[in-house]
Order: sequence, then structure tokens, then C-alpha cells
Amino acid sequence: MRRLFLLLASLLYIGVAHARLQSGEVHVWDTQEITFEAARDYANPYVDVTVWIELSGPGFKRKVYGFWDGGRTFKVRFVATAPGEWRWKVAATPADDAGLNGGAGALRAVAWSDAEIADNPNRRGFVRASANGHALVYADGSPFFLLGDTWLAASTWRLPYRGVPAAAGYVPGPGISFEEAVAWRKRQGFNSVSFIAAFPNWAADAHGATHANKDGVFLRNAWEKFGAWAPNAKISTPDGATTTAKDMHDEQGHRPFEVFPDREGLANFDRIDPRYFASLDRKMQHLAAQGFVPFLETIRRDNAPAWKRYFDFNASYARFVNYMVARYGAYNLVFSGIHLDWIPKDFSLTADEFNAALTHHHRQYGGLPFGQPYTTLIDSSTYKAFGHAEQAPWLTMHTVGNNPRNHAIYASIEELFHLQPAMPAANLEPYYTGWNHSINRPGGETPDENSPRDNYFARAMMYGSVLSGALAGHVHGTAAYDLTTTGEAAGWRPYIWTALQYTSGTYMQHLRSFVLCEGARYQDLAPVPQDLAPRAVPGALADGLDGWSFLARTPARDFALAYFESRAVRPKLANFQPGGRYVWTWFEPETGRWHRPLTLSADAAGTLTAPPFPAGVTAATRDMAAKIVAVSAKTR
Repeated sequence: MRRLFLLLASLLYIGVAHARLQSGEVHVWDTQEITFEAARDYANPYVDVTVWIELSGPGFKRKVYGFWDGGRTFKVRFVATAPGEWRWKVAATPADDAGLNGGAGALRAVAWSDAEIADNPNRRGFVRASANGHALVYADGSPFFLLGDTWLAASTWRLPYRGVPAAAGYVPGPGISFEEAVAWRKRQGFNSVSFIAAFPNWAADAHGATHANKDGVFLRNAWEKFGAWAPNAKISTPDGATTTAKDMHDEQGHRPFEVFPDREGLANFDRIDPRYFASLDRKMQHLAAQGFVPFLETIRRDNAPAWKRYFDFNASYARFVNYMVARYGAYNLVFSGIHLDWIPKDFSLTADEFNAALTHHHRQYGGLPFGQPYTTLIDSSTYKAFGHAEQAPWLTMHTVGNNPRNHAIYASIEELFHLQPAMPAANLEPYYTGWNHSINRPGGETPDENSPRDNYFARAMMYGSVLSGALAGHVHGTAAYDLTTTGEAAGWRPYIWTALQYTSGTYMQHLRSFVLCEGARYQDLAPVPQDLAPRAVPGALADGLDGWSFLARTPARDFALAYFESRAVRPKLANFQPGGRYVWTWFEPETGRWHRPLTLSADAAGTLTAPPFPAGVTAATRDMAAKIVAVSAKTR
């Protein structure tokens, strides 16, 4: 007897139902879920079964893959991308399973009201590249400027989902929940968080944080679980201790893959545990309801050497990537195929090896069915690591990050900006507040945690990155990226609730106010550092974050944004409209304060001379930003 759990009537609405919806209706961009039950058992459903729907609607026709969710249960998630009639037909391999083949259904999608869209910007549709390719927009064309924070282990028990809303006015402290952390950052203007979905080989066990098995194959190069010693550790931490790895199970103790009982903690990458991902579902649903667009990554690179050594890596990794796309591709997100923060020998595969696996996935399964950006977190630049366009056909958004965290990264951002075809770009791992690490010391300097200098470095990279061409947005970070949390000893990285209160987090809302000061016009900006004289003061360090100036301007030369680091001098700005009159408005990145506008004129050659800094501001002590708008154009 066929046991197809859905044709139409049993559609599960993940989003909140609204009274005005009629039977058979759903809202556009609201995640829908179809549930099926296989007619028989399979030895390994994750490997043995592939299920999908052929989905069609206004302007859309595509295969959307489903995923195994335990037992005989399979699910497909999708969204209707436009109002109108939508239909789907179900198919699977093996083709003779009556529970997974031959079903069909239909629904009618309706638009959200203006008030409902105002309540949650995700109802504007999934983010994608702007028309010119340089920025991000919602599907309805309104600007989306990504303002992210870095919580790499947020998929795990370290930020537990409790199903309880945060109290009004909540301030981070011990016992913090996922909901409370999201509420705190939302109040500060953030609209995204970055995290890794799975850490398969990580556990607080007898082995060290960095662990190679008896074959000499590294299973992990993990973050340390401070105060938890590993009796079988072979490699010590920088302070000489033999600390085990941070444990990365979910709130119920589940891990993303089954673990071989007798292979030193090696995950069985061909046997997934859906219970772990059911926990992650709740967090993704909460982020969607709060209007967030998460930056979701697959795994950290250090799990891959064992994956390649003991499994058919390209096929097995592509299967996992597709599981992630099937499970979470019907949410508004930016997707990362690998967390490639560092490419060390032994602890990671090469960029070419990851590119081959992600290209294999792209060719076998296609990209994200609903068009969200697809990229990776990277060491240096995705272009340097993978190439562009046909060299990495899965890649639709470029990034820089991790190293270097100073002036030297800006040339890579400018390089990304000038690639054709254009793709959005962002800096995903800039200077991290409170982190004492060799790659996080501009000019060799290590300021005190949460000091004015520490927070300034984070602020400088926000503005320097965006005005160098990273118009997709910016991702903030702190030393608590590993989420040391309640019940653990503190080490050389702070507790998550401490880092959430660093002052640098408050600057992101000011960055948004500055970039969007003329609405969507920032999307037409292009970096023109060559038009600054001087670009850098004498003696400014190439590996520092002082003394440089930044300028981005529209091709029509009627709108520009500028940023001047601490110790920068008033420059001359070339190639504006000859004789043109401009309104110059100073902006304080530290406070978000706009100063009184000033009117000035370019000379006959089109050169503007920056006006004096506002009273009380000296180049030696403060960074400043400015908006420059032609008098004939709309002004703030």
C-alpha cells in the first residue's frame, strides 16, 4: 500500500499561519515542507535513497531535492517565489518505492501585506546579487546590506535553543540561550550570524584538540576545551598543555554523523544522524522569524583529510552538501560550501580539492534552487583560492577573510570588485576584537581587550572593507568565535556573553546608517583610491590600520562615501565634476552622529579639497567618514 503522506491537504506550514489565508493557500517566501514515508526500510537511507520534487510556478521550474529525516521519513522543503498557482510532482530513486514516487500536489501562493513585510524583511524574498552584481538585494529589489556576527559553534549546545523568547532588555550573561543572543544582536542592528553546521570529528574525549590517528591521518585541528585534559594527546596546545577538543554535539548529545566505535573518534561520513540536524532546524526557523539571513557553512576544513582518506570524497562530500542545501535551501541565507579559514598541510585539503568536490556537487545536483548566494569563508580571497566564473561554477559570491587583517587585504577586495562578471563581495573575517593572535595584530600591535584601540581596529576594517568594494556587507567578529560558554573553564578566548558586550558590536548599526544614507545608491559605488592625494600618510604601515583614506564614488560622480582612519590627513579628491558644487557631511563612525552639512566646489580640474575635520576632532585621535553629494542630486 502506498504511504505518501502528502498530496495537498497535509502540507505542513513552517511559517506562522495567518487567518486571511484560504484552504490551499500559502504565503510567498514562506518555507513549506512536504513529508513522505518510504514503503520499506533501507540499510542506509542517507546513501541509498534520493528524493525530489519537480516544482513549477510563475517564472519557476526546477528540481528541488529532499532529505532523509530518520526512519522511513523523507521531506522536501521549498518556497513559492511569486504569487500564483504552484504544482509539484514527486520522484525518487529507487523508482519502485511507492511511498516516494508518483505523488503530486498544488497550492496557491499569495503575497504578504505591506504591514507583514514591515514586520519581517525576509518576506521581501531571498537575497541575491543586485542588478550590477556588486551588492545584495532582496527578491523584491530592496537593498540588503549584510551585518553579521561570528558565532561559529552556534549550531551546537553552546548556544542552546530553549523555545523561550528573550526578556525585554536582556543583557548577555552566563546561561545565555540562542534566542537571547539573537535578540541582543537584533537590538544592535545586526541581520545575520555566521556559523558552521557540523563539526563531525570534534568531541571532548581522550584525544587532543589536534589529533592524528594511528595511520598518521589528522582527524581534527580543533579549538581547545579549556581545562579539559586529554590523556592520549600527542600534540600540545601553544602553552604546552594537552587539552582536548571542544565538544560539538547538540543540546541532546547528538552528533551530525555516526562515529565508528573503534577508530579513535572518526565520523562515518556516509551515515548521517538526522536528530542533530532537527536541532539545527529550530535555530534556522528562529532566525528566519527574526528577519535574519544567516551565513551557514557546511564543515570546518580540518574534518576533511580523514573524509578524503577513508571515503570517496567527491561523491560523499557532494552528498552532504546536497543534504545541507535540501534541508536549509528553502530559508533566506548565504551558503558556504566549506569553512576554509586556513589551508595548512595535514590539517586541511587544498583549495583545489575542495573546488573539485564543490564542482562535483554543482554538476550532479545544481546550485541552490532558490538563488541565494553561494560562497565560502576563506583565507585571503576566494578568487585567489578558486578562481572565477567557469573556474568555480558553483561560486556566486566572493569573499576575503582571516589573513591579513590589515591594510594588505584591501587590494584583494578591489581585485574582486573589478572581476567580470561582477559578483557581490564581503570581508567575513576582519580584525576580531579581543583576540590576541599573530594574524590579528595590525602593525604588530596587541591592544587590551575591549579597549578604545581594540574597538577602533574593528571599526576601521568595517569602513575600509566596504569602501574598497565589499558592498555586500560586513561580518563582525570577536575572540569568542568558538563560543566558550556556561559550564566551561575560560582560557585565552573570552566567554561568549563577555564578547557580545564589546563596544565594537555597537558600531555595525552606524555602518549601516552610513552606507544606506542615500538608500540603494551605495550599490553603484566603485572604489577609487587612486583619486585620493595622499592615500596614505608617510610612514603608514602596510600591515597596520592607521593613516589611510578610502573613497568610493558613483560613475556619474554625483555621490561618494569617504573614510579617514586615525592619523589620516585631509586629502584632495580628484575626478569629481569640474566646477561642480557638492554637499559634504561629516559622519562619526564611533557614535553614528552626522555633522552639519558643508557646501564646497570642485576646481576646474574636478578636484575637491576635504574641509577641516569638525571641531574637537584631530587626525591623531579620531577616525571620520564623510558623505559627498552633488548639489543637483538628492541630499540627506
